[in-house]
Amino acid sequence: MKKMRKKTTEQIYLVTGLFTAVFLCMMGYTCYYAMTHKQEMINNSYNSRQEMLINQNTRGTIYANDGQVLAQTVVSEDGGEKREYPFGNKFSHVVGYAANGRFGVEAQANYYLIQSNVKLSDKVASEVSGEKYPGDSVYTTLDVDLQEIAYQSLGAYKGAIIVTEPSTGRILAMVSKPDFDPNEIEAIWDDLLQDKDSSVLLNRATQGLYPPGSTFKIITALQYIRENPDTYQNYTYQCNGRFKHGEDVINCFHGTAHGGESFTKSFAKSCNASFANISVQLDKNSYGDTLEDLLFNSELPVSFTYNKSSVIVNEDVSDSDVMQASIGQGTDSITPLHMNMITCAIANDGVLMKPYLIDRVENENGNVMKQFSSGAYGSLITEQEAEALTQLMTEVVESGTATKLKGSGYTAAGKTGSAEYNKVKTDSHAWFTGFAPVENPQICVTVIIEGAGSGGDFAVPIAKRIFNAYLETGGS
Repeated sequence: MKKMRKKTTEQIYLVTGLFTAVFLCMMGYTCYYAMTHKQEMINNSYNSRQEMLINQNTRGTIYANDGQVLAQTVVSEDGGEKREYPFGNKFSHVVGYAANGRFGVEAQANYYLIQSNVKLSDKVASEVSGEKYPGDSVYTTLDVDLQEIAYQSLGAYKGAIIVTEPSTGRILAMVSKPDFDPNEIEAIWDDLLQDKDSSVLLNRATQGLYPPGSTFKIITALQYIRENPDTYQNYTYQCNGRFKHGEDVINCFHGTAHGGESFTKSFAKSCNASFANISVQLDKNSYGDTLEDLLFNSELPVSFTYNKSSVIVNEDVSDSDVMQASIGQGTDSITPLHMNMITCAIANDGVLMKPYLIDRVENENGNVMKQFSSGAYGSLITEQEAEALTQLMTEVVESGTATKLKGSGYTAAGKTGSAEYNKVKTDSHAWFTGFAPVENPQICVTVIIEGAGSGGDFAVPIAKRIFNAYLETGGS
């Protein structure tokens, strides 16, 4: 009997010990999660602390990189608050809004904007006067001049432009059209939600998924170089305006017959037939690995809202689908953000710097509460591959489809694209992605104009205006 009692007691102690250990582990994990996920917890709409901070602190100001106000809270005499956006539509998607939910920098930086880190004496003064504490402010990487040039250049077209600094990942400008006035967001909200055709609230720069068209030849060229590192320059092709493989036919843009071509000329002239010919020689599984290296079908290393790009190539994909994929058609889809990131990696010797929009957080007294800086994601391609692709993209400007960039007082490298998006072959989106100067890349520009036609005719001139503005002023 005593043995049974002893055994029962031991079992009780054991079970109690196990439950205590589990409880302590759960408490430890909860504390750890709370410490490492402060922003997510406070930004959660179910967290009452967020509402408390909003009621206690005046929402902070959002600034451009030169200190110009992009968003601020205006307090009326009766204490009412209204969010004001001095530039109206121009920063509508990237800065976003803070009513009817949050979007853009307003959402990304919400945690900081509802905090107040002023001195205790200032808090006491605010309490005495019956005012809220002044919230912390956010300084972005955005350049007002470049944003305005990009906005004006896109005009009445739908599309997107993203401008970045390849050596750091700083986003200098981000435009999406059609746009809206964030000052009127509450009044126009219902109309925007009902407008299914134009998708005004969509940030096309980060969320718009488009067929990449001939800009995708950057990836196909990379794959061919990887499979033929010592002989790719020996490639030749005789283009008669079309490539036939079995029952499948790939036509060059407008049926142009390019004649005898080298690998470099095939790229510079954006010859669909030549690249379709290249595609059927590639190892499909290796091609798929390259796509994976370049973050297709994967998460991107950014802290703002975006959509995944998608391209599937493997041994189960037909030659017909690979031919379409190789020229950026078929089921290929990519965001301007992702295309810009690939271009930046090429400009930066193969290393991708993580794109970022927020430079620092300051309190009302001007003290820096948090400083953000550039960080390397890693090498997407080797330095030698980056050099080879830069040479190809430079030739596009020198003798290919982007010659409108020549004679600008600086060197440039890039790739155009005319991406078909429906069964009407003459309908295409106009693409350009590139960087300048070639010898010391300072700026990377990616442009897409929906339904405009040729990238060389429509997207390149826009990129040229942005390059000119940035390089003539010596950068931002």
